[in-house]
Amino acid sequence: QKDSKVPRRLWLQLGVAGFAFGNIMLFSISSYLGLDTEQFQRLFGCLSFALALPVVFYSAADYWKAAWIGLRQRLLTIEVPIAAGIIAIFGQSTYEVFTGTGEGYFDSLAGLLFFLNCGRLFQHKTYERLAFDRDYKSFFPISVIRKRGEKEESVSLSQVKAGDRLIIRNGELIPADATLVRGKAVIDYSFVTGESEPAAREPGDHLYAGGRQVGEAIEIETAKEVSQSYLTSLWNQEAFRKEKKGSLNTLTNQFSYRFTKLVFAVATIAAVYWMFADQSLALKAFVSVLIVACPCALALAAPFSLGAGHRFLARRNVFLKAPSVIETLAKVDSIVFDKTGTLTAAGAGSVVFQGLPLEPEEESAVFSLARQSTHPHSVRIGELLSHQTSEPVRSFSEKTGCGIEGLAGGREIWMGSAAWFATRGLNVPATDSGSSVVHLAIDRRYRGAFVLTSALRPGTGKLLQRLAANYELALLSGDNERQREQFTKLFGNTAALHFNQSPQKKLQFVGDLRDSSRTVMMVGDGLNDAGALKQSDVGVAGVENISAFSPACDVIMSAGMVPRLHEILKFSKATVRVVRWSFLISTIYNVIGISIAASGKLAPVVCAVLMPISSVTVVVFACGMTTWMGRRIFEQADRETEFIPAPRDRALSSAPLNLQPAEEVA
Repeated sequence: QKDSKVPRRLWLQLGVAGFAFGNIMLFSISSYLGLDTEQFQRLFGCLSFALALPVVFYSAADYWKAAWIGLRQRLLTIEVPIAAGIIAIFGQSTYEVFTGTGEGYFDSLAGLLFFLNCGRLFQHKTYERLAFDRDYKSFFPISVIRKRGEKEESVSLSQVKAGDRLIIRNGELIPADATLVRGKAVIDYSFVTGESEPAAREPGDHLYAGGRQVGEAIEIETAKEVSQSYLTSLWNQEAFRKEKKGSLNTLTNQFSYRFTKLVFAVATIAAVYWMFADQSLALKAFVSVLIVACPCALALAAPFSLGAGHRFLARRNVFLKAPSVIETLAKVDSIVFDKTGTLTAAGAGSVVFQGLPLEPEEESAVFSLARQSTHPHSVRIGELLSHQTSEPVRSFSEKTGCGIEGLAGGREIWMGSAAWFATRGLNVPATDSGSSVVHLAIDRRYRGAFVLTSALRPGTGKLLQRLAANYELALLSGDNERQREQFTKLFGNTAALHFNQSPQKKLQFVGDLRDSSRTVMMVGDGLNDAGALKQSDVGVAGVENISAFSPACDVIMSAGMVPRLHEILKFSKATVRVVRWSFLISTIYNVIGISIAASGKLAPVVCAVLMPISSVTVVVFACGMTTWMGRRIFEQADRETEFIPAPRDRALSSAPLNLQPAEEVA
């Protein structure tokens, strides 16, 4: 919601009910003290009736409307028994006043609506205070490259202003309406319009927020500030929603429906019983049961527990598409990992070029091409050659899972896997390295290979060891099998390890796992894994400081939080337990409250006070217990294992290339 503040109408409804409640109580003082006469009783009864009219028809208007809509749709919502109680009190009171048989219950009626609206105000204020919906500042911090003169810096979206120059690379999202300044833009607007055909744009053309660049890096000038709520809508759009295997919301709705029918039955039975036992208590018992019954507290249990969990994780750079994702996380029994950039740290390890020495012009061309891509390998190669100047790039393209190519500095550059080179008729020497290898060809002539050694993220071994005890694990990697032995020790002999996997094969594997009735979580970097992330029950994208926005995923987290997956899953299960405990608290309250009300021992106004109290109890318990359990789980893990950020190899951008003759490569 753009504006979550309490509506002015609710304040007025509360004020009208409070004004009438106070004045009717004053009119009733003589009756309370036994000093009433017939003339005063009739006078004050008529005045109380007049004050009760705006309460019934204005302060209770939302209850009438909601109850009528529910009945038209044949749904028994919580407003139906409340509306029935209001009718019963108003009808009985009006009859007593105008027949002279009593003073009525207008004070209780006004008090009832006053406290009911207090409860509604409390809910509004609580939602506003907790702010579960992502707003401009709380949305996940995607970063972009901003250009200041010749310098480039990575900044979060909240820092981007109108007029800023941004560099948008292949696969990155245009965060705000902008004008194309430099480069050839080919924009994929499928996220926004559903149109799958990319649109070509020239410098000077207007670009709309939400489009994804396909091709070389472009420079844009923002025309507006970033609307992160708009990006949120892209993340939550219908095309990327997944079928869920059940929902606490469904359980809540079913329980509330049955609960409302049960309340009507109990109220009717109580009224019939007291009609024969003590007629003076029949109406009181009927109305009290309808009012004290509170499925509201039950309905608050799931959204406030899950919402508190959602907010707790966001403070730790784990951003969920919706609070309901926590429920699915709690059901996960199979976890599939990508390797590069997920289990391995993007900045750790070394990059070495093996082959004949590259000329400075060739290094500049390779650097210019590498910086167009957001793939971890391209980023690391770009850092290695960052001492070179950048050249304009033309005809850039990136084939997911294969490599990149383009024209830079008048040279045709290919960078990618050996299998991709083979499909182009270019055979590459075999390499015995156990590391990732990116082969290089310049002007269709093989020049060598970049060998990238990858270091595991700190805590990865401990993470996999703990997960293996309770989950079925699998590894899907696009790299070669040279690290199979290392990952077999980490995952265990029973885990499925698959290397040389294309994006299509990853998607197929996850689909087959789901078809076997498993609840699958896919953990990747959001680049080559988009299909698998969407195919899984929970898609988790671990991102570095690059803009790896992936609408296909359900969770976007800081890559440094990947070793904390065990705690995240444990916390999700604990949050769902809190929801069920909240259900139990609400049920106990209702059983006790309805039992006392049916006995005729509770006045309707007391019941109206108890309703918001029950809601307060459930909300405080749900939010407080969820937050406390989260802190307990993560603090305990911190004590057991000290998580240290992955070391970054500072030599990448300054160390000389380790060049070897082509014969040594073979």
